[in-house]
Amino acid sequence: MSHLNYNHLYYFWMTQKKGSVTAAADALFLTPQTVTGQIRLLEQRLGGKLFKRKGRRLEASELGQLVYQYADRMFSLSYEMLDIVNYRKENQMLFDVGVADALSKRLASRVLLSAIPTDGSIHLRCFESTHELLLEQLSEHKLDMILSDCPVDSAQHAGLLSKKLGECGTSFFCKAPLPSSGFPMCLNERKLLIPGRRTAMGRQLTRWFEEKGLSPQILGEFDDAALMKAFGFFNQGIFVAPSIYQHEILEEEGVELVGETNELREEYYIIFAERMIQHPAVKMICDSDFSALFSGSEDIASIGADVPKC
Repeated sequence: MSHLNYNHLYYFWMTQKKGSVTAAADALFLTPQTVTGQIRLLEQRLGGKLFKRKGRRLEASELGQLVYQYADRMFSLSYEMLDIVNYRKENQMLFDVGVADALSKRLASRVLLSAIPTDGSIHLRCFESTHELLLEQLSEHKLDMILSDCPVDSAQHAGLLSKKLGECGTSFFCKAPLPSSGFPMCLNERKLLIPGRRTAMGRQLTRWFEEKGLSPQILGEFDDAALMKAFGFFNQGIFVAPSIYQHEILEEEGVELVGETNELREEYYIIFAERMIQHPAVKMICDSDFSALFSGSEDIASIGADVPKC
């Protein structure tokens, strides 16, 4: 067999991976016509159809499934090679982390600091977005790890792993004065600022309100936890935050504790590609015990102080 055009193979692989020519073209910054034309050249080279049409959708043929299996191994291995090569930037090892915007930034920073040596051997780059968009970037090898509020579905994202780091209860706060009735019925008295319903905590809250027979008036929904708290500090709305930060939040002038519950748990997970377990920062976080951190007994000054050099 003469030389195979790997660009043609790559366009086919992206089309199968993304589920459509249009999605592949968007990812490749090409027109759908270009992608289709390149796949046809590959089909001519291999002597068979790689796709068959099923309704409005394209489905890999028997030949296409076979070619995709090999292409997936080839390009996944090439991405792994690039990851390893690109770990180092000058004398530093890159560590690109996506942080779900629904998470407490204080907790997220403490987790990440546990994996960053004080000698500067690791160069941390953080990116904030939604869980879904971060997963997409991780799948495309644009991130080394994700810190999120929910695990990955390995059935839908082959090759991705997740590990639960810990969880903590939830507290409700507001600017004085406090509502007159007891918790949690007092949540019906004041407008609420809550995490967006597409976040794990937002979904938990919706179910919890129903279970408790509550019908609170929602003033606003926020994907960004820090923005929600900022609104709470300057507004009459009740807002939520991890219970381990009660002391810090109550130091804000005029902020009062409305109530707290362990029935609502904010969970923290790291998500990474299986091959990334060799990255020292990922391995450090996987091997770390964060039980003291999530119980609220960990001092931030101690985080990262004893991290060994890579």
